Amino acid sequence: MTQDFILANASLVLPGETVIGSLVVQDGVINDIATGPNVPTGAVDCGGDVVAPGLIELHTDNLERHIQPRPKVDWPHNAAILAHDAELASTGITTVFDAMRVGSIPSGKGRYLKYARELASELLALRADDALKISHFLHLRAEVCSETLVEEMEEFGPQDRVGIVSLMDHTPGQRQFRDISKLEAYVKGKLSMTDDEFTEHVAQLKDLRARHGDHHEAEAVAAAKRYGAVLASHDDTTEGQVAASAAYGIQMAEFPTTLEAARACHAHDIPVIMGAPNLIRGGSHSGNVAAHDLAEAGYLDILSSDYVPAALLLAAVRLSEIWGDWAKGLATVSANPARAVGLEDRGEIAIGKRADLIQFAVRGGAPALRSVWSKGARVA
Repeated sequence: MTQDFILANASLVLPGETVIGSLVVQDGVINDIATGPNVPTGAVDCGGDVVAPGLIELHTDNLERHIQPRPKVDWPHNAAILAHDAELASTGITTVFDAMRVGSIPSGKGRYLKYARELASELLALRADDALKISHFLHLRAEVCSETLVEEMEEFGPQDRVGIVSLMDHTPGQRQFRDISKLEAYVKGKLSMTDDEFTEHVAQLKDLRARHGDHHEAEAVAAAKRYGAVLASHDDTTEGQVAASAAYGIQMAEFPTTLEAARACHAHDIPVIMGAPNLIRGGSHSGNVAAHDLAEAGYLDILSSDYVPAALLLAAVRLSEIWGDWAKGLATVSANPARAVGLEDRGEIAIGKRADLIQFAVRGGAPALRSVWSKGARVA
């Protein structure tokens, strides 16, 4: 339930600056902000802890991990959604765009079936029942190397809270997996393919791209417009690919794989999203450009937890230390993603904004979360 409260003697991460101060929350929004260490009667004394906006996650595979915790294991979806929701809240994420694949391969080797429409309906039903701790939107990952993309996207409409559509092209030998040996290690490890099965899998994906790729891309772009969703590219590698993205009207670039592509994105005013695990690990698991290098070059705008929800806040703290600027570092997980997807009611500690807030201290270089509030309700 929404609560009215005061957080005082906190290190407030405000737009462009960090100050010691207090804030007042009433009816789920920030009602007042004051500077200074004073602790009014009835206020929570934060003891100098950092108080920042709740984190905004634009691309996470975490829900898919909960519904299929092991290959060929289908977990009960409502239980999986609730567990996913609670896990994100516990890491400081207060708004999430849940990534779901659209576009399946029901025939041939390496077949996989559709699931997004059913899962989205179940998630939206739980939201309507007020069963979720945080704010959920949909992120449809449009797989162009598939057989059923167009039919699956037609099952969604403006009523479905589709906030993002990303163009996913996993054709072997380009973008994320330019080095096919990296793809081979990943697929064989995940799906236990033999050498012959992997060779057949690669040939199948290349054939699907040749037969359907251009049409699927155009249909995905049209569907994003129909939903009113932001359009994202994925794994841009070359200046030419970025130019094609810009021509499509791409509004953000997920995980560009080279410095060249990230630089080109900025030249086209396309914000760059990089994975928090990449920053923390010091490099990409696929052998692509390191997020740290883009941060130092000035080409990193937004962080995504990708496959480790707890990585998001840790990576933002690391960026704050790299840049020597807490407001700039925390903006990559709050104000910048909010701006990229047009959410004007959150992402900053400012009067009138949603009271999506986190309180944490840094211990041993890592953030120790104390509390998380979503629209004024404490959720962790």
